[in-house]
Amino acid sequence: MHEHHERRSEASTEKANTAAQDPGPAVIVVDPATDPRWEALVSGRATSVFNSPAWARVLAATYDFQLRARLAARDGEAAHGGIAYAELDDFLDPRLSSLPFSDYSDPIADDEDTWDTLMGDLVTGRTRIDLRCLDNGIPARDERFAAVGTAAWHGVDLERDRNDIWMGLHASARRAIRKADGAGVIVKVASDEDDLRAFYDLHLRVRKYKYGLLAQPYSFFRNIWTEFVEPGNGFLLLAHHDGAAIGGIFFLVWQDVLYYKFNASEISSLEARPNDRLLWEGIQLGQERGLRLLDFGLSDLEQPGLLRYKQKYATEEKTITRLRHSPPGTPSDADQSARRMLGGLTALLVGEDVPDDLTARAGDLLYRYFG
Repeated sequence: MHEHHERRSEASTEKANTAAQDPGPAVIVVDPATDPRWEALVSGRATSVFNSPAWARVLAATYDFQLRARLAARDGEAAHGGIAYAELDDFLDPRLSSLPFSDYSDPIADDEDTWDTLMGDLVTGRTRIDLRCLDNGIPARDERFAAVGTAAWHGVDLERDRNDIWMGLHASARRAIRKADGAGVIVKVASDEDDLRAFYDLHLRVRKYKYGLLAQPYSFFRNIWTEFVEPGNGFLLLAHHDGAAIGGIFFLVWQDVLYYKFNASEISSLEARPNDRLLWEGIQLGQERGLRLLDFGLSDLEQPGLLRYKQKYATEEKTITRLRHSPPGTPSDADQSARRMLGGLTALLVGEDVPDDLTARAGDLLYRYFG
């Protein structure tokens, strides 16, 4: 018995000495848009486009957000964990968002110790923290965060034979694609600013007249064009009918995944099925580029039509979880009042009697506060 206690004591002492010699990973705060250490981390493993430096540059250039990334790294070693976020400090309560206007942005943390290192003093202050996670379940097990919502995610396997993909579509999708072809819908890859503007006009109208929402600024899409399309990491498809653009889908590429990011179509032209024809074209182009997956992104559960549309094509379905750390006293009365005001302003500025150019300028001014 005495020998057993001695062995336990020696093991405890050795563990304590090891801990004293190894202080653990340090946290380094960098700019995810420009710092090569963040780029090395997210490029060296499977991550989403929303963790990419190019996406960070889009957000920073469009909304003037203060973007940060916390890296977990031992002295002299490359980072093994990280999380990117925006520090938002305006007339609403201060908050950290990982990341605004992103379908999801999983932190890079393979274990709870790395996650705790990354959080550090972020969760000891009075700032709300918002996360959207798809694949990393560690944050959801952190009792300091609560699930405040879920959304659907869909993916399409592009590594199958082209005919297998076609036959794997729901019969209604194949009918819709054939109907678009029969109606004379022509799909082209956008090539210039005029094409981008045509897509934005469709986007503005569908946001305003179908959903009663403001549109992202035109500069947002111009910055996406600069960061993704011009370097060859994305493309915009436009569907034309009788000489007019009636639909478009913006695709982004990161690593070996094709991201379906934005879709817009002319409401009066939906009978020609431009969305199905556009998507089928995007799937073929993604497969030709050797990409393994089409990421359909986030779908609100309150949009059954959108869910049905994606389910016609999807080969897998998962859940995006919205997590929030809410310090005591948040949200403040002032924050709640300001959010009600934003809702009222939105309803006023998307009215059918409001000129579209005024609605667009309102989005330029106000959209950053929805992040």
